[in-house]
Amino acid sequence: MNQTTNFILSKRAWLTVGLLFVAAALNYLDRIMIVTMRDSIVSAIPMTDAQFGLLTSTFLWIYGLCSPFAGFIADRFKKTYVIIGSLFVWSVVTWLTGHATTFEQLLVTRALMGISEAFYIPAALSLIVDYHKGRTQSLAVGIHLAGTTVGQSLGFLGGWIAEKARWNDAFIIFGVIGIVYSIFMIFTLKEADNKKANINSEAEKDTQKISFGYAMKNIFKEKSFICLLFFWCLMGIVGWVVMGWLPTYYKDNFQLTQSAAGLYATAYLYPASILGLIVGGFWADRWIKTNKYARILVPAIGLCVAAPCIFIAGYTNILVIAIVLFMVYAFCKMFVDSNLMPVLCMLIDTRYRATGYGILKMLATIVGGVGIYVAGAMRDSQVNLGIMYQFAAFCIVICVILLFTIKKIKINENSRKSST
Repeated sequence: MNQTTNFILSKRAWLTVGLLFVAAALNYLDRIMIVTMRDSIVSAIPMTDAQFGLLTSTFLWIYGLCSPFAGFIADRFKKTYVIIGSLFVWSVVTWLTGHATTFEQLLVTRALMGISEAFYIPAALSLIVDYHKGRTQSLAVGIHLAGTTVGQSLGFLGGWIAEKARWNDAFIIFGVIGIVYSIFMIFTLKEADNKKANINSEAEKDTQKISFGYAMKNIFKEKSFICLLFFWCLMGIVGWVVMGWLPTYYKDNFQLTQSAAGLYATAYLYPASILGLIVGGFWADRWIKTNKYARILVPAIGLCVAAPCIFIAGYTNILVIAIVLFMVYAFCKMFVDSNLMPVLCMLIDTRYRATGYGILKMLATIVGGVGIYVAGAMRDSQVNLGIMYQFAAFCIVICVILLFTIKKIKINENSRKSST
């Protein structure tokens, strides 16, 4: 392969990351902005707090349950078709949300949003690692996931538009933007060339014969994947508990207003998270040149720093220290996210990696939702949020142990292969 071909492939690989960065931002913006305009929606469509909470819960439950099958579809068919189809459908659903006039209609659109968005992330990450096979894999994944964080941080636009005009307008505007962008992607997003991307052509042919049940059986026979599953479930609990209750923690522990607490819980953490995704990906890609387990070790190191930060943050009564500690946690925790898909690629067959990622997303979403509920129940029982954060730190320590267990399993597998 000559230098010109390499340059073209590299350019296409990074263009793909750029295109998916925007799609990822839309993905999270469309799902999150409903929570930023609660008062406007409830004023237009009267509902109880429980009903409003059900709108988010319904999305999460359906999104999680659909994720494994959505991943299988991405493994079974062309990933570009799945990505563009997902983007188009969820954008249409976003547009339809802006035309809802009853609670039941809103609930249906949230359910449809959960189904359509579930197909995006597994397919997008799988396409990225099709293009980025070696020294740029973790960084490429990290940049793409930074798009999801940008989308979350832009969620305030929904509330701002709802205050300036009508709550419907935000959904209509971003729905149309997504529809137009999906049409643009038809002409710009391309499948990776299987031969040039070094994908086993026989494996690609076999994909046509694989059933969902066979894929699940193949994935779950890997002990290292089982460890990764437990690891990601615990990280789901940690992530949802820390972020879901952080505004309340700031408000109660430091006597802040609701708006100030919300600002501190997002304005400082999102930039730290984006930086962590980039640094974690870049570091792993550099280290992989000399240590083939770098993509396991970098998240482990990050979590070793994150755990004491969360633990101490649960004790301190000094606001500045708490903000700094949570920022360091957010920065280091993202080392995990930028390396999760690359680690998954190390553990399971290439043909099932989108399915495997879908399984991880499903369980993390479900367990994370349970974690938020349990934290709320504990709070109703007058349990201090600081204690919950100390429990989160304990969970992170277990996650570090699981990462080293995965590394040990891989070393043993490689030793057996070399001896045969």
